[in-house]
Amino acid sequence: YYPIGDQVEFEPIGFIPVGSSSSTYAYLEQTYGAVNEHQVGIGESTCSAIFGAIPLGAPNGTALLSIDELTRIAMERSTTARQAVQLMGGLAVEYGFYGAGASEGTGEALVVSDPEEVWMFHILPDDTGTSAIWAAQLIPSTGFGVLANMFVLRELDPQNSSEFLMSESVHAVAQEYGWWHPNDGLLDFTQIYSDGEYSHQYYSGRRMWGAYHLAAPSLSLSPVYDDLISSPYPLFVTPDELIGLTDLFKFHRYTYQNTPYDLGAVGNLAAGPFGSPNRW
Repeated sequence: YYPIGDQVEFEPIGFIPVGSSSSTYAYLEQTYGAVNEHQVGIGESTCSAIFGAIPLGAPNGTALLSIDELTRIAMERSTTARQAVQLMGGLAVEYGFYGAGASEGTGEALVVSDPEEVWMFHILPDDTGTSAIWAAQLIPSTGFGVLANMFVLRELDPQNSSEFLMSESVHAVAQEYGWWHPNDGLLDFTQIYSDGEYSHQYYSGRRMWGAYHLAAPSLSLSPVYDDLISSPYPLFVTPDELIGLTDLFKFHRYTYQNTPYDLGAVGNLAAGPFGSPNRW
């Protein structure tokens, strides 16, 4: 954005190559890149992670790219979701990635879509703070998944490049620290790289359960668990019925009505004197 009046233009903290193309694609932005002219779309969710990094320009800074900037670059340069995932991951590995911070989470998760495919993308800084660890999995056309401020990717199959994409660091770092060995089988991304739910238990898991409870009630998934890292919920489910646009509105408006977690239920003091379904 251009400075206005007495505003001073920001000093860039670094640069990446322009590339071979002389033009970029039009896109809509809302802090993060949202959707471009080729219908590549992105939804964002900040997550906890075991490694962190500091941006260049700050004291001891080592990393150039944050998730908001990565999504904008993906919007400018991608015509498919797969291309966007590979572009963001490759740039983060080369130039370094930093997350929101210790309080909000140093990792990020994105849903990256186009008219044909939907990918679940996870990223965090590597242990040096100068590169990145990332992975992505293709969600099947019959699948319904939820991102609620925590990693959800599980076993990654590096031999199946049609459904899994990842950085070499996913396995290299885990093996270096003794957290995983090839003899262990497939690597569980969340088990190794997530730092769990931040804020409190059920911060993420209750929202995951709520959406799955609406989309696939026949699964009878439990709303309670000991630890979300231990995989109480699947990466995606098959909905009991086809999901439409109005269903997504319903999911986002859901406040656990007619469940024990309904804040607006009669007699629930947490709803305040006016029975508000939103915590006060």
